[in-house]
Amino acid sequence: MEQLNKRMEVRNLSKTFFGKKGYFTAIEDVSLDVYDGEFLVILGPGRCGKTVLLNIMSGLEEQTEGQIIYNGQEWKGLNPEIGMVFQKLALMPFKTVIENVELALKFRGMEKEKRREIAKHYIELVGLKGFEEYYPKQLSGGMQQRVGIARAYAADPKLLIMDEPFGKLDAQTRYQMQEDLLKIWEKEKRTIIFVTNNIEEACYLGDRIILLSDCPTKVKKVYPIDISRPRDMVSKEFLDLRTVISDNTDLSI
Repeated sequence: MEQLNKRMEVRNLSKTFFGKKGYFTAIEDVSLDVYDGEFLVILGPGRCGKTVLLNIMSGLEEQTEGQIIYNGQEWKGLNPEIGMVFQKLALMPFKTVIENVELALKFRGMEKEKRREIAKHYIELVGLKGFEEYYPKQLSGGMQQRVGIARAYAADPKLLIMDEPFGKLDAQTRYQMQEDLLKIWEKEKRTIIFVTNNIEEACYLGDRIILLSDCPTKVKKVYPIDISRPRDMVSKEFLDLRTVISDNTDLSI
């Protein structure tokens, strides 16, 4: 991958919780870099600490040790340049698609005409033109995820963190969402951190893969991916990459 400017640096990050059974370490001495415009995939088993790591990177949670450096400066707390897409989207059920997408812009005090223009752009970008006045309950799971992605993009993040956004979708919808997300990323070229426990998904989407260990999570390996896009999941180079990662993972295959 072409060497780009660093958007974020995670340095020696650790997180320890205290509960009824004493101290519990979820993350231990994690360091990684995130480059401008890249599609970075963080791959790890369930309950290894991926979401805790993301919450710290986004400012939703505070680390026990270590630093988050953003654009060359140490950063603590919420960062307005970072957006998130969760597996549980928490769309407002009483608001339409366009009202959900423009929500952050409304909170910022943007005038209605301008925020509607922005919302319509991203609704069309995610393939939901014509569904602006639908409510979430009228949409399929995949369509609701598209609303969540449009909402995140409309807020104009420089870095977008996606926490297993396709994990609950059926296989066919999941594949289509992967295709559509790559098309959006190629148009927008925003930095994406995509978290998954699916090896094929990681190999298909990522410029690089950060492989995490089981809990307490550590960085096991970083895999740059030189396979050209669009990628063929049954090509020899793709299958070879999958095998290499499978042989080094704590995931249950």
